Amino acid sequence: MGAQRSLTVRRSFFSTCYSLSRFCSKLKHLDLTSCVSITNSSLKGISEGCRHLEYLNLSWCDQITKDGIEALVRGCRGLRALLLRGCTQLEDEALKHIQNYCHELVSLNLQSCSRVTDDGVVQLCRGCPRLQALCLSGCGSLTDASLTALALNCPRLQILEAARCSHLTDAGFTLLARNCHDLEKMDLEECVLITDRTLTQLSIHCPKLQALVSQLLVVDLPLRDERCPATLPHHRRNLLSGRGPFNTCKSLSHCELITDDGILHLSNSPCGHERLRVLELDNCLLITDVALEHLEHCRGLERLELYDCQQVTRAGIKRMRAQLPHVRVHAYFAPVTPPTAAGGGGPRLCRCCVIL
Repeated sequence: MGAQRSLTVRRSFFSTCYSLSRFCSKLKHLDLTSCVSITNSSLKGISEGCRHLEYLNLSWCDQITKDGIEALVRGCRGLRALLLRGCTQLEDEALKHIQNYCHELVSLNLQSCSRVTDDGVVQLCRGCPRLQALCLSGCGSLTDASLTALALNCPRLQILEAARCSHLTDAGFTLLARNCHDLEKMDLEECVLITDRTLTQLSIHCPKLQALVSQLLVVDLPLRDERCPATLPHHRRNLLSGRGPFNTCKSLSHCELITDDGILHLSNSPCGHERLRVLELDNCLLITDVALEHLEHCRGLERLELYDCQQVTRAGIKRMRAQLPHVRVHAYFAPVTPPTAAGGGGPRLCRCCVIL
């Protein structure tokens, strides 16, 4: 077992972790997603014997607390990717432990760690300047202080997920855009305070931007190890080479202050012209057919989400698709009255959701 390098476990107890620690000393990749029996003691056992770990997925292991994270990172200081989504007991102290010991960290997922605040994110950024991918979705108390910390300490940032962080504003994203020029993918769903100014700043300062889509989850995958790219698992190489499933999207869903002007700036930018593949504008109530005219310049666009964009019309979508026939448009048009089946019998088919 000593030569084992990668392992996925779907049911784990302390004895399992003890065995890993004792017999898998060379383990580098460990996935313990939804192993709800994992405790702080389990992590202590792993840290004592698996000191070469680079990737660890602890998503939905909801018994873990800051004490378990401290034990883990003291022993596994070479971690490059750590997934903690759904670990709801974690708070700022856990991030301070990560800051102290995980200076090689490039990918961190904190989705739904709702106890995390700006204080924890600030400490994390100061100790982990190599961060390239960070998920903060569902950390609802975060403010622009977290974006400021990222902007000032993590210039290599490529992926940021901040869905449902409703206190973030244009000011924070402006500073982020002006300092993190390598940004490629973002999830800003339900960042309800942002306006066209955020889109304008991203368009100007982030020429590599290609993705705005909900639930990217690309931080499930550790990023490139420049020292030995040939040793990366196949799915990681696909992500980095642009063949992965999450490489070309952007979400502005429920960003209700975004207007046609913001889409104009996006579509006229180098990232819009050359890179944008998927754009989600669900529930952006100020978007009209004029935005679709602007998007005609995005020649690489493959999918556009327009659910509940009430000022967008079928005619506008038809005109855009005449210029971009390969684009899949998902829209919602409620019929005036429910359709009736021929002859009064047989199944009744709803035509509310239209995929054009």
